[in-house]
Amino acid sequence: MAGVVLRRCVSTLLSTSGAKSIRTRGASSFYRAAVRRTATALTTGRAAFLLGIPTLSCLGYEAYHRVQSSAVVHALEKEEVLEQADYLYSSAESEKLYQLLLQYKDSNDADFLWRLARASRDLSLLPNMEAGRKKQLVFEAFEYAKKALEKDDKNFSAHKWYAVCLSDIGDYEGVKVKIGNSYIIREHLERAIKLNPSDATSLHILGYWCFAFAELPWYQRKVAAVIFSSPPTSTYEEALEFFLKAEEVDPNFYSKNLVMLGKTYMAMNDKQKALLWLTKAKEYPPHTQEDKEVHKEAVDLLKKLG
Repeated sequence: MAGVVLRRCVSTLLSTSGAKSIRTRGASSFYRAAVRRTATALTTGRAAFLLGIPTLSCLGYEAYHRVQSSAVVHALEKEEVLEQADYLYSSAESEKLYQLLLQYKDSNDADFLWRLARASRDLSLLPNMEAGRKKQLVFEAFEYAKKALEKDDKNFSAHKWYAVCLSDIGDYEGVKVKIGNSYIIREHLERAIKLNPSDATSLHILGYWCFAFAELPWYQRKVAAVIFSSPPTSTYEEALEFFLKAEEVDPNFYSKNLVMLGKTYMAMNDKQKALLWLTKAKEYPPHTQEDKEVHKEAVDLLKKLG
């Protein structure tokens, strides 16, 4: 049961840590990038022939600036690819996103790798995914997340997706491994939050981690204590702190956070505040299938509260 609970902790993530900002960036960025590439070419020896400058006279200039020029072009290419990747992610184009980022699986850049880990994981969660392929993608995602962390341990997204993917592989390695990994998962979520205190999704996931262990029945705690001398523990108060902080840094960013606030207040026997947050969850505009499921859950819980 503990393994199932923890799986729930990470299987309800937001589509992206910056979904709203991604949508505002627009397609014009590709035009701007093309203009920048042209400007770069015109300020290096590569454009000498088009400008009518004698080729021989610019060879020294070309040699001097070749490394700098290639670095600028590489930076522009990275920016374009990441923008395209984030656009595909915000559009829920999981297969296209995966194929795009798979070209960079051997990259040493954490920004490519953690996105590839996320894309692999999202692909594994698609409906009707064949079991063998799903398992392959889950472990693949973990390897990409692990590599991202190795390349840049100051990248908050690398820590966040490493935590998520580590939990996922626990589904295939048994409850004992999953509970044991729980400590590591929390450490990386806390690290992600320390690196970026404004990332609402990291706060939400850690809140869900706390809620999962706070609601663990006593007899399951006893079973966990047989396996571990001090199994993971938490409280509803701690979970509430993270859910509220997530709302503070990004209000109404996620329907699931609203319903979890309602459920946490219910567990704490605060009916008035539970009604407030469950009503917000019920009224949240449904954009995804998960939003629709949250709406139904909120309606059902409100009926229970009377």
